[in-house]
Amino acid sequence: MEITTRQALLLRKVVEMHVRQGQPVGSRWLAEHDDLPWKPSTIRAELARLEEIGLLRHPHTSAGRVPTDAGYRYYAEELLEEGSLPAPRGEFRLSDMRREVDEAMRATTEQLSQITNLLAIVSAPPIATTTIRHVEVLRLQPQVVMVVIITSTGGVTKRVFSYDEPVDPGLVDWAGSYLNEELGGMGLGARMLHSRLDDPGLSHTEREFLRTLAPSFTELEETAEDSLYVEGAGRLFSEDRVQDLTQINDLMTLLERRVAFLRLLKSALAEPRLYLRIGAENEAPELRSLSVVAANYGLPTRNLGAVSVIGPVRMDYALAIASVRAAAAELSRFVGDIYDE
Repeated sequence: MEITTRQALLLRKVVEMHVRQGQPVGSRWLAEHDDLPWKPSTIRAELARLEEIGLLRHPHTSAGRVPTDAGYRYYAEELLEEGSLPAPRGEFRLSDMRREVDEAMRATTEQLSQITNLLAIVSAPPIATTTIRHVEVLRLQPQVVMVVIITSTGGVTKRVFSYDEPVDPGLVDWAGSYLNEELGGMGLGARMLHSRLDDPGLSHTEREFLRTLAPSFTELEETAEDSLYVEGAGRLFSEDRVQDLTQINDLMTLLERRVAFLRLLKSALAEPRLYLRIGAENEAPELRSLSVVAANYGLPTRNLGAVSVIGPVRMDYALAIASVRAAAAELSRFVGDIYDE
């Protein structure tokens, strides 16, 4: 959509004032600005033109104008094209965290919500993308064995197995050494993992014992769900921007439907630059009164997850875009330090 430089400047003024004040913006107020050196009649005519092409609308006959979804979209695209985004009001820091993805996800979500005053959602890397860092096989009692798995993301899982007969301590020690040597550095989703647990070159006793321990590895991937971290619902509801009952209901519906979040963030993973959906542009009905800004994070060769904020259409897009990008960049740095390519 092509508009003149003057119309673009007026649209920007209307969007930014409406975001700050939440009120329709009139031509008289615009004419009082020194950086808008045009007569009120000229401004009124340009605003009318912006309304004709669908970028502004009149909420009431005698009121000023407010941006439409298309108006916000045009404004956001201009921000991205100019590259004139502000620095986020806070710095994302994960260097002081323990080297565990779970804590990094929670910290990022909390900081992002605090900075933007929006609902922040971060998806963790799928467990199938992690590798096995270390395995411990411990004999707790003569007939009880515990397997401890530490992954490349710092995650720790434990599983206890009981047997009808006492387990040979030497077999337990052998299993720990074998599993570390054969599975160390291997991805949980790797096809070779199953063959290593049932290697025909092993003795019958060794293979049978490993077969009993196999669920520690195979079921870890099968039962894992994609982890989502959500923060800021209370903060967003307390803001005067979310007073419309439709928006409140839509947000509540979204918070109750985890599958909608997952679908949203999986869509964001496919976007090479930035995932931005404003109001009616969203496919999900529960998102059509809201806006979404998201960016993916990960390794140079693959995306691992997405960072996003959700809020009313009348949001500060410059701050939201800059903050989401900063959070995604910091998470990419973080996972790059702990993941093996």
